[in-house]
Amino acid sequence: MTIDGSILIGARAVRCSATFHAVNPATGEALPQAYCEATAEDVAQACALAEAAIPLFAALEPERRAQFLEAVADAIVAIGDDLITTAMAETGLPRARLENERGRTTGQLRMFASELRKGEWLDVTIDPALPERAPPRADLRRMNVALGPVAVFGASNFPLAFSVAGGDTASALAAGCPVVVKGHPAHPGTGELVARAVLAAAAACGLPDGTFSFLPGTSNDLGAALVADPRIKAAGFTGSRSGGLALVAVAAARSEPIPVFAEMSSINPVVLLPQALASRAEALGTGFAGSLMLGAGQFCTNPGVVIAIDGPGLDRFVASAAEAMAAAEPPVMLTPGIHANYAAGVAALDANPAAHALAHGQTTSAPTRCTAALFETTAAAFLADRALGHEVFGAASLVVRCADMAEVAQVVAGLEGQLSATIHMDDADSAGAAALLPMLQAKAGRVLANGWPTGVEVCPAMVHGGPFPATSDARTTSVGTLAMARFLRPVCYQDIADALLPPALQATNPWQLPRTIEGEREA
Repeated sequence: MTIDGSILIGARAVRCSATFHAVNPATGEALPQAYCEATAEDVAQACALAEAAIPLFAALEPERRAQFLEAVADAIVAIGDDLITTAMAETGLPRARLENERGRTTGQLRMFASELRKGEWLDVTIDPALPERAPPRADLRRMNVALGPVAVFGASNFPLAFSVAGGDTASALAAGCPVVVKGHPAHPGTGELVARAVLAAAAACGLPDGTFSFLPGTSNDLGAALVADPRIKAAGFTGSRSGGLALVAVAAARSEPIPVFAEMSSINPVVLLPQALASRAEALGTGFAGSLMLGAGQFCTNPGVVIAIDGPGLDRFVASAAEAMAAAEPPVMLTPGIHANYAAGVAALDANPAAHALAHGQTTSAPTRCTAALFETTAAAFLADRALGHEVFGAASLVVRCADMAEVAQVVAGLEGQLSATIHMDDADSAGAAALLPMLQAKAGRVLANGWPTGVEVCPAMVHGGPFPATSDARTTSVGTLAMARFLRPVCYQDIADALLPPALQATNPWQLPRTIEGEREA
């Protein structure tokens, strides 16, 4: 499959005058291929095409959309090694990580295909007319319908799984929503390859032009124009808090405000309870360091704060973590900009008199390499200085030393919203865990025990979301089958003739989908 740097507006490849280049983060050098800078005019054309596609695409039988998602997965696999080598050059990520991410990307497309066939997402509910009742009841039939065209923003840290055909795109397409993707400028070649695969699958499946478009570009104005376009009905975003809030503001200022499902900022607290520390501090330290440094710490669920009672167990944990950090070679970060922001965040902690440096990883003169950093502070200082709780995107974390379980609870209560919260506990810690769990539940979308938050399983039960500022809407998830709900809305049809109803609501149930009739599940 050829990369030529085009803007892809439906089936049409558009050339341009203004271009940009990706940068190899391992060397700092610009890569040779030039990519088009999409404009506001391109946004308008893509959104108009998506609006024209919605009546046909949203009305498709679930089986046909399922086949389309599977065709997209097959087309991504068919790109072959070019996809991996292109992503390696643009991101600095290793081959094994990218091959695994490709599998996750195709796997979630197939997961949504399976969900479509089950039909539960439509939530078909029927309360037939009761003309003899006093007062009579009308015939009422409800189902979920597609929200409309969706804007999706490719993420920097997942060039496949949270990008052009990632979870936001897959769930929106599954819901019946045409998608316009604003590609991330750090990996435009990877994005174009995947976009061409999506478009090839759409053509092979006979879908309407405008079901999918791809807009590369470096300008923040491009993203703002996309969210501001009146034909866009929702947006999915993964990135910084400032970027997410900027899009939320654009969406709220529209004459018709729309939801922006933004995943933004999380430090993913890890609580180490006393008996767990006493019995396995060294293993916990090693496991923590591995989670912290995984992918240079460039994961949404990176453990950015550790909360524990001060004492010998915590000292052993810190020593073990420091040893593991010192042994690891500094990995390449995704972009020079991410590396610069990480260095600034670590420097701010170094300069903060309330934070004491415990350990730093290896250093190197090579560009964009991540030197891991571990700091400590007291519970009182953490609660007094909100800057200590700010996310540092990379392999940096802060240990909060508490005097007792009461201080542990105070620190947890003072946290912002999070994607995840972790407790490490032994049987003797059960009472303390029971007291903390309701507090952690209030703070996070996923609460886990005796594990590490990095590594998000793609499955129906997963929640990858959480209270603000982890996301802009705590009621949703960007991973798992529930992600489809973001791009659906319920419609009730009252006394509509059977022949005019959508197939899912017709008396004969031609799509053979599960339905609830008068409160009972239809056999």
